[in-house]
Amino acid sequence: MKKVIKVPYIDQTKEYPTGCESISTVMLLWYLKIMVTPEQFIDDYLIKEPMQKKGDRLYGPDPFFKFAGSPYDADSFGCYPPVIVSALNRLFKEKQIPKRAEDITGMSMEDMIKNYIDHDIPVIYWASIDLKETIIGPDWYLSDESRFTWISNEHCMLLVGYDDTSYYFNDPWHNHGCIAYPKALVEMRHKEQREMAAVAVDSGKTIV
Repeated sequence: MKKVIKVPYIDQTKEYPTGCESISTVMLLWYLKIMVTPEQFIDDYLIKEPMQKKGDRLYGPDPFFKFAGSPYDADSFGCYPPVIVSALNRLFKEKQIPKRAEDITGMSMEDMIKNYIDHDIPVIYWASIDLKETIIGPDWYLSDESRFTWISNEHCMLLVGYDDTSYYFNDPWHNHGCIAYPKALVEMRHKEQREMAAVAVDSGKTIV
């Protein structure tokens, strides 16, 4: 069996080198006929905080709360589902769109497919760039002087389908387009990136 949701594609590589989370989200918005540009999403809705060097220490935000750096900057890092969920929900509220975003981190792939893909709902999905091996680090300091450890090669794509051997993604990196990746490798990289994922659903609708 094969199912692939047709979603408009955007390449991130030149203009938004670390903007995979935002570009995957904007692809989802375009699929929902919400025509927000990447710049509008990044500038108006995404909460960001620059990285700063203080002496020999690197400081930055917790990626669960803010984007670490800027999606326009190749030397920046990224963000995790709560940041994207918060941005989407602000956008939906401002534009009075009857949708809500949800963090579905930790959900099994089987349930993700059954609850969302089979209902034509794409999933914002964290794994690794080109499904490369992830690397622990670097670390940086948060404002309270605690240390946060980044998992390098982090990447976000839009899950749009599956067949017997592969999952299909709108992968915004290097103009990959809609690309099939092997199931076992996808699931391994997803687990290495904290099994993070997010969706947008109709307000008031519960999928079991």
